[in-house]
Amino acid sequence: MLVSSASWAAPASPVAVARTGSGPAGAPGTEDLSTRRLNRESRGADTTSIMRLRGACPCPENDGAGPALRFSGVVHRYRSIVALDHLDLEVSRGETLALLGPNGAGKSTAISILLGLQRPQEGEVSVLGTDPRSAMASGRVGAMLQVGGGSGLPHGVRVGELVTMTSRLYRRPSPVPRTLARAGLTDLADRQTQRLSGGQAQRVRFALAIVGDPDLVFLDEPTIAMDVEGRRSFWAMMRSFSQEGRTVVFATHHLDEVDAVADRIVVMRRGTVVANGAASTIKAAVPTRRVRFASPGADPARLRELDGVDAACVRGSEIVLDSLDADATVRALVASGVAFSDIEVTGADLEQAFVALTGDLANAHTVDDAVARRRSGTDSALAPVTETAR
Repeated sequence: MLVSSASWAAPASPVAVARTGSGPAGAPGTEDLSTRRLNRESRGADTTSIMRLRGACPCPENDGAGPALRFSGVVHRYRSIVALDHLDLEVSRGETLALLGPNGAGKSTAISILLGLQRPQEGEVSVLGTDPRSAMASGRVGAMLQVGGGSGLPHGVRVGELVTMTSRLYRRPSPVPRTLARAGLTDLADRQTQRLSGGQAQRVRFALAIVGDPDLVFLDEPTIAMDVEGRRSFWAMMRSFSQEGRTVVFATHHLDEVDAVADRIVVMRRGTVVANGAASTIKAAVPTRRVRFASPGADPARLRELDGVDAACVRGSEIVLDSLDADATVRALVASGVAFSDIEVTGADLEQAFVALTGDLANAHTVDDAVARRRSGTDSALAPVTETAR
């Protein structure tokens, strides 16, 4: 399994992939100057680690029964910080799951354990019916993690060469042309990695995560640096990928993507699950409804006295009321004699549900205030607890 991230210095980083020399019989053998240079630098490479990643080490193959992922009573601490607090979670095979939570919720720790980068201090974890490290060694897991800076890709290598060399780490890789097409890279196969835009580099990192033809893929902020059209194309491709029966677990701050793509959403807070269900279920967990209308010169204090109103926000001529009983609020508004127009009543959207479930409403006057604080990064509830407890 190749973890596509510059932040983890594993033997199977993209540079190490390029250093493994020629591949198995039938693999492309033509090398340009940059490939030969990378191969010369590979003398003395950790061949044991490479063999494990190729799947040469014996690893149990599960018959497909049972969940793709399972946490059972998992606890993990960083000194006094509890990153995971008796976490219980299952992900079915073929499911697309969104893992959400503010900074410090334990998402990164959970993913690190699932990838075998850390071991849980208490509890049990299984991936594809076996332990995480065996699942990784079998080549059945792909991951695309965030990088600290830059693209996380080696310079001086063409896109097609990098994907081809990475494919040689696996026993049963996906054909390179198919991988390039899945990632939308066919037209960029001859471009050197240092000449890629941010969104194009993201697609290359995704190609490296799926070239091993994995049964399970982890994606951490996969559409960062992509424009709107790039994000749409990426998720259309991911839907096709998951429809082949593969399990996809992803984390993102684009909650509109979560609403459109995820089969199920898990919201974490302080190391445990606080919400688990479809997007419609998560949104229904927020009791307030939004009453929005236009009323120039309206008095906010008077509006807050209307039946059912929990909070009111005035933005010029636009009025937004958070109500625990929208029907009663609308009746009271009509009876009040306040002039208004263009009224609409809606339920909470996913972002409003998220900030409510993760406690970001504690110091906010309305849901919109909490959303604004989340977007600006000023809410203390979203600040990291420590650098390690993420």
